[in-house]
Order: sequence, then C-alpha cells, then structure tokens
Amino acid sequence: MPHALLNPIIMLDPKLIRENPDLIKKTCKQKGIKLDVDKLLQIDEEKREILKQVEALKAEKNKASEKIAQLDGEEKKSAIAEMQKVSEEEKKLIPKLQELEAEFLSLALLVPTPQSKETPEGKDDTENVELRTWGELPKFDFQPLDHVTLAEKCDLVDMPRGAKVAGTRSYYLKNEGAQLEVALLMYTWDKLIEKGFTPMIVPNIVNYQPMMGTSYFPGGEEQAYAVGVERVRGEGVESDNKYLAGTAEVALTSYRSDEILSQEDLPLKSCGWSTCYRREAGTYGKDTHGLYRVHQFQKIEQVIVCEANMEKSQEMHDLLLKNAEEVLQDLNLPYRVVAVCTGDMGQGQYYKNDIETWMPSRESYGETHSCSNFLDFQARRLNLRYKDNEGKIKFCYTLNNTCIASPRVLIPILEIYQQKDGSIAVPEVLQKYMGNKKTIDPR
Repeated sequence: MPHALLNPIIMLDPKLIRENPDLIKKTCKQKGIKLDVDKLLQIDEEKREILKQVEALKAEKNKASEKIAQLDGEEKKSAIAEMQKVSEEEKKLIPKLQELEAEFLSLALLVPTPQSKETPEGKDDTENVELRTWGELPKFDFQPLDHVTLAEKCDLVDMPRGAKVAGTRSYYLKNEGAQLEVALLMYTWDKLIEKGFTPMIVPNIVNYQPMMGTSYFPGGEEQAYAVGVERVRGEGVESDNKYLAGTAEVALTSYRSDEILSQEDLPLKSCGWSTCYRREAGTYGKDTHGLYRVHQFQKIEQVIVCEANMEKSQEMHDLLLKNAEEVLQDLNLPYRVVAVCTGDMGQGQYYKNDIETWMPSRESYGETHSCSNFLDFQARRLNLRYKDNEGKIKFCYTLNNTCIASPRVLIPILEIYQQKDGSIAVPEVLQKYMGNKKTIDPR
C-alpha cells in the first residue's frame, strides 16, 4: 500500500481506540472486519515510546546547539562531538520509527467506527429492519412481463451486443431507454439544485488518496477497476495509481480535503452527476439478471459536509433521505426504508438507511438507494476540518446519499408502468424531459 500518499491524520480518534479496545473488537466482529486490535495497540505503544525518545534527543540537540554557540576551543570541540553522538542515536531510531508507523497505518486503516445505538445487529442484508413503507403495490389484470422482456419488445436495451463489446453485465440503452435514463437524472438534478445543492460534474478517474479517504480502500480494491496500473514509458514501467470511482461520493467528499473551513460555510451541500464503475465481484443469481447489477451506471449523489454536532448530522441525514424518498414518491414507485444492520454496514458508517423499491418481477423490494452518516470518520482520513465560532479546529462530519441511480431504477419503472398492450407509460414528472412523450410503444 502506498503509505507515502497518506495523510498522517487518517484514522478513528486514537484516544477512543486506546481507551475502548473491547468496543473496537466488538465492532470489528459485528461488521465482519478482520483486525488484530491487540497488535495495533502494541505497535501504537512501541511507536509512541520511540517517538518520545526521538523528541527527547532532538530537544537535547537543540539545547546543545545553543550551548555550543557560547563556547570556544576544546570545550566547543568536545560539545560538538557529544552532539554528534546524540545525532547518531537519533538516526538509528528513525528507521525503526518509520517501520512502526507504516505497520501501524496498515492496521489503523482497518479500524471501524462504532455504529449508533439505533443500528440493528445482524449478519447480512437479510437482517435489515423495515422502518416504513410508502405506496401501494401494483396489481395487474394481465400477466406482467419482466423488465428485460419489456425492454426487448420496445427496443430500449441491448444486452447481447453490450456483452459482445464489453463483456458480461454490459448493455446499450437505446431509443426511449436512453431518453428515460437522462430524464431521470435531469429531473433529480433540477430538484436538488432547487433545494440549494451545488451541482458538480466530478472526476471519474481518481487517485488512491480519495479512495482511501472515503474508506473504499483498503479492503475494497477487489470491487474497483484500476486504470493504467502499469504502462511502458521509454524503457521503464510507470504506475498511474488511479482508479475508476464507483460513486461521485469519492470526488465530492474529497473536494475540500486538507482544507480548514469556517463554521459559517457549513453545511456544504453538493450533488454530483457521474458515470460509476464497479466490478461487482462475487455476485450471482437473480442479482445478475438484466439491469439489476451492472458494471457501469449513472448516479446523482448527494454529499453534505457539516459541523461536528450529532443533532445537526441527524438533521442532515434526514434531509438526504427525504430528498431520495421525494424522488420515488414523485415517480409514484412503492418503496420501503430499512435500518441497515451491522453486518451489512461499511467500515466507517455510523448509521445507514437503504431505500428498496418494489420490483414486480422479483416479487420483492430491491435496493435502489443508500443513505449514510460517517460522523468524522471520512473527514479524519481526508484531513477535512473547520474552525468553529470559538476558534477551535475540529474535524467535519460527512454524509452521503444516492438520490437516483440508473439503470437499476429503470427496473421498477418499466415493470410498474407497463400496460396490457406491451407499452410503457412514462411517469408524469419525466414527460417534459422526453418531448412530452406519454407512452413508450412496442416496436
């Protein structure tokens, strides 16, 4: 791992780890994270002890330098010789300190943030807890078709040629299928701008640091596409160390990294439009059917950076969730909101909700949105801080939410809005983005 790229402030509050090792061990077990906490603490203690020695030697050198300036002759030579011995001692300790720091960082980057008391305990997504539902489930007076069959009849998606060109789980959106995706994105984009979010088109190719800072690395490398890891230049081989991001969250949250904001600037609300890329390694079964789990997709992501205040962060979490629910309500798509359990949470997530939209062909709800509160977990790794009204420097809190992601959300739209003759009604709020088209007809 490229430690040279890492900021020195990249982990959970060290004091929390030292004073609550049992809590960290329990959190690791709950979130399924393999970490030797005792080893981490042992290395931390060794590192701090050697650092104390190094600082003491530096202080001794500084004191000796002041004294030497006042000496002459043999006394000065003797003092210089003594200071050189101190310098040699310091040089011997530096490599060991660097080795311990590197080992410490590799473990510290795996430390999870303890989840909220409201988070249910469970092993995986099957143990998420339903909080509420919205909308009535559709009832058909004909035999409904799944989204793949509907898309084929109306010539909206071409998956065979997508696979031919780009491999499995690739696709072409065509005709009204392409229009429908852009309409969804534009509608959501306009809605968030009206709510005061700053719109941003973000980089899709990012460095290691933003992936690490937002806690996708280390541990998530298997799901990310690496770009130009090795390429020949002249006679040598150069590493680009860049990655295709799986969400605009990476670029949006990292936008102010290594900066100190003013409390008056907070909260910062932004929405990012990006093409996203994920390898989706390890998925199988019905999740790979049609458009549910693909390698490339479009998203409008919401990110908020706010002050380090629990009440404020809860208010921001509720706002993000409300925005996403409003989009589904405007589309008249039935959904449910769940509290995500410990085993289905990410390393840095303090509290998380998923929104699952009803998909008739699956005869169940399917995840379409996620809303996460990280407290200061990401901000520490990104060195994202603010000066409060009393002049104190604090780490910000960060939150994010998928406001819309396509093509997955096309599944409930196509299936719920299908009609007996095989046509598909266009949701009313999207019609103006599609030339006032009201239906998509079979070809």
